[in-house]
Amino acid sequence: MLFIKPAMSRVRTDRALYALIAGFAALVLAVAASIGLAQRQQHAFAMVTHTLEVQKRVAAALSALQDAETGERGFLLTGRPEFLQPYDAANTRMGRELDGLDAAIADNPRQHAAASRLRNLAAARQAVLRDSIARYRQGDLAGATDLGKLAQGKALMDSARVVVAGMQAEERGLLAERQQGLQTQTLLITIILTLSAIATLLLGGFVIRDARRRLAAAVEVGDALALSNQQLKAEAKSREAAEAQVRQMQKMEAVGQLTGGIAHDFNNMLAIVLGSLDLAKRRLGSDPQRVEACLDNAIEGTQRAAQLTGRLLAFSRQQPLEPRPLDVNKLVGGMSELLRRTIGEHLRVETVLAGGLWRTYADPTQLESAIINLCVNARDAMPDGGQLTIETSNAHLDDAYAAAHSEVTAGQYVMISVSDTGTGMPAEVVERAFDPFYTTKGVGRGTGLGLSQVHGFVKQSGGHVKIYSEAGVGTSVKIYLLRYFGADATGDHGPDPVAAAPRSNGEEIVLVVEDDTRVRHLSVDALRELGYTVVQAADASQALAVLTMQPQIDLLFTDVVMPDMNGRLLADRARETRPDLKVLYTTGYTRNAIVHNGVLDPDVALLSKPFTIEQLAVKVRQVIDGQPAHRPEPSETT
Repeated sequence: MLFIKPAMSRVRTDRALYALIAGFAALVLAVAASIGLAQRQQHAFAMVTHTLEVQKRVAAALSALQDAETGERGFLLTGRPEFLQPYDAANTRMGRELDGLDAAIADNPRQHAAASRLRNLAAARQAVLRDSIARYRQGDLAGATDLGKLAQGKALMDSARVVVAGMQAEERGLLAERQQGLQTQTLLITIILTLSAIATLLLGGFVIRDARRRLAAAVEVGDALALSNQQLKAEAKSREAAEAQVRQMQKMEAVGQLTGGIAHDFNNMLAIVLGSLDLAKRRLGSDPQRVEACLDNAIEGTQRAAQLTGRLLAFSRQQPLEPRPLDVNKLVGGMSELLRRTIGEHLRVETVLAGGLWRTYADPTQLESAIINLCVNARDAMPDGGQLTIETSNAHLDDAYAAAHSEVTAGQYVMISVSDTGTGMPAEVVERAFDPFYTTKGVGRGTGLGLSQVHGFVKQSGGHVKIYSEAGVGTSVKIYLLRYFGADATGDHGPDPVAAAPRSNGEEIVLVVEDDTRVRHLSVDALRELGYTVVQAADASQALAVLTMQPQIDLLFTDVVMPDMNGRLLADRARETRPDLKVLYTTGYTRNAIVHNGVLDPDVALLSKPFTIEQLAVKVRQVIDGQPAHRPEPSETT
């Protein structure tokens, strides 16, 4: 029955369809027949009008001939010329009526022959009338009233009346015949219209009945669909709950992997720092010469910890970028010595730089770091040697590519590719390559943060990164950065090198604002070591009070994240009364005070924690001397 019922439904549907088609075909035929009969009826009406016109013309011709005869008799009886006026008018009218009659009966041979005879009789009668008038005018009264001529004229008139009577009889017969045909056609049209109306009513009833049946079927199907939807919703909820549970498990696994990796690396670095400082403390009295080596180890450990937090911020797309218009060819070309030191001499390195390369807008330091990370990964994938290729080119990611990669916006890009001929990666490794702390390298050979840092930087820069790899063949990682269309008024250069620590000129005053006491004291000591006069404040309120009492401050060096009022609000308040005040921000992490969409706000100078005394010296000197700290954001691109 499950298969018979749909088949029967299809049969009923087909029958209904055929019935509708037949009904509409019948209506079309009826309408066509009605149109044909209506056209024929119009023709019949025209022929009836034509017959009446012929009868009118025949009667008018005979009347004109009689009027001419009457006018001639009046002239012969009275001799007065005015009696000839009706005679002349009748002759003119008779010629016009005979011409019209000829035109009207041109399609009827019998009537045409009769009309020719009538024209001859009229001409003969007119000739007799003219002769009588002419004799009368010549004074021949007896000749004008000769009985023989009168008899001849009467005979001609009698013959004309016989011809006219015959023609009218012919036309009456045609009129009767055409009227009969007209009645028949009218009857046929009436019958067809009646049948059409009946067919329309029947078809309408059938359509209504079929529509009700279809509506009932639709309601039945709708009920079934509603039940199916309810079942699907229940199943979807169950599946969604299961997927949410799986996602939560995956999230916890990822968090566990992330925290485990962070804890492992930080514990190693803290072990170096703590152990080195402990040894330095013990050796201060017994072996001061070996204290410097311990301090160097502690400094190296803190630097590695700072690099780790930087990579974590890059992965989470929270690092403050300082993008600028960038010539990637120049940046890659200037990295040759750095690459040689990083990857060693056992690899062949080839650089393929595209001619006419577009400019992009990115943080050159972070882009250089990303390329170094990719080159290190390529080096580790070729332990027995191979070829490393760094390539640049212009690229256009079209709508089809953007549709296949939801995070990509179609448009023009600058592409940087790092390719190797190493071991390659299987698909399951490629799928997880950007996960933090995920690595296929041995213990102690990698942190698993290199590719995640590259991915975070590229995404934060509005770009796209793609891995193409095949096990045993090699790997190619392509970075796509948006093309830059704006003007470059400042020129294109890499990050400023760290020079020897510049010092104060001896007259400059710096206000340090930091809520962490130890960090504040460290910053104050470092600045005093560099020759600056330093005043300090533990929060924004104290800083505003100091600014009021000390108007000669040259630089406000403030932390960003502070209670009650952050560093950006403090700087804005201070500049209300001191619009020329120089400001240098410092922070270990900031989300939206001075960084928006991952990019430092225009004209913002930032020194990220932790920092060395040399880095502090260079940055403070740059801000006080008015060197550009940050370039404007790029114009919109297509």
